[in-house]
Amino acid sequence: MKSPWGTAKNLKETMMEAEFNHLNHATWECKYHVVFTPKYRLFGKIKRHLGQVFHDLARRKECRIEEGHLMPDHVHMLISIPPKYSVAQIIGYMKGKSSIMDRAECRTQVRNFLGHKFWARGYFVTTLVETKK
Repeated sequence: MKSPWGTAKNLKETMMEAEFNHLNHATWECKYHVVFTPKYRLFGKIKRHLGQVFHDLARRKECRIEEGHLMPDHVHMLISIPPKYSVAQIIGYMKGKSSIMDRAECRTQVRNFLGHKFWARGYFVTTLVETKK
């Protein structure tokens, strides 16, 4: 009976042709669609600043934001996360650090976020499987 995976040689060739990410001992492609909400609407200076902040924070954890949309009442993000991190670790890190960075950058706001939570608790996540044609 023939294996559904083909031969080891064919599998290796297929993996080499595809554009996968590499760590020392792993080849991976893990993409997640994540949605989370702020406690207050995103507008003006905060909204403009958040895009760059999210990209910087993702790079620090070896992640890459493939696509993202900052809406006034929620954030959509397609993010590649290495298998050595959990989604919860990365999203918690990004929400926590972005809150601190925005507080430091945008101090001239009407509402003082000191002592207030910037992001609502929780998030929605789903995995993304790409099919190549």
